[in-house]
Formats: sequence, structure tokens, C-alpha cells
Amino acid sequence: MPLPIDSRKKPTDVKVFVTTGEGVAIAWSDGHASRYTFPYLRDECPCATCRDEREKKAQDKPAAANPLPMFKPRVTAKSATSVGNYAIQIQFSDGHSTGIYSFDALRELCPCEACAKEFRHAAKETTA
Repeated sequence: MPLPIDSRKKPTDVKVFVTTGEGVAIAWSDGHASRYTFPYLRDECPCATCRDEREKKAQDKPAAANPLPMFKPRVTAKSATSVGNYAIQIQFSDGHSTGIYSFDALRELCPCEACAKEFRHAAKETTA
């Protein structure tokens, strides 16, 4: 039986600012607006490899902070494409492009505090 669709996770407008490097802006059906930077989206990539890597890091003992961290250039987007009417896929400047960001997942990833309470907390409860 299919899961009911949460209408709050339906976008009314999606803008991806590849050229300017600003990131992604989404207007949602409930009137909320979300903005995501490309580095944030890259860090939260939903692909299996990145998810496994994040889980492994979380389980590993924290390493001592490196006082001289390696310089990493800021991740940008080279391109972005829509995947049907349910997601976007971004090719990042570091060569990674396997993550498909569903609108459902993007609403849960919204960096604002209200969405974190409303959607991330609920998502953790359903997967726990």
C-alpha cells in the first residue's frame, strides 16, 4: 500500500542557481521557502555511498582535530537536471553526481529550525 503524500513536501517553484553558485531555492506548497547551498547539499548527499560514509564516520571514534586542515575548495555545481517530477540531480565540482535529491528528502533537509523540528524529527521516528 503506498504511503500518503505529505502535501507540505510538494514544491511550487524550484530554482537551481548553477551559474551564480548560490545553490537551490524551493518554494513549498505550504508557503515555506527553503534555500540550500551546494556545499550543504553535497555534505547531505542521499546516495548509498555517501550515506554509508556518514554512518561509518558517526560510529568511528572522533579523531583529534587537525590544527592544520587540508584546504578543500568550495564545492559548486557544474549542472543540475530534473528527475521526473519528483527530484533533482546535481553534478558537483568534485565529480560526484550519483545523489538524487527527492523533494520529499529536500524538505526534510531544509536547514531552517522549524523544518528540522517538523520533518527530521518525524523522519527519525519512522525509521527507528
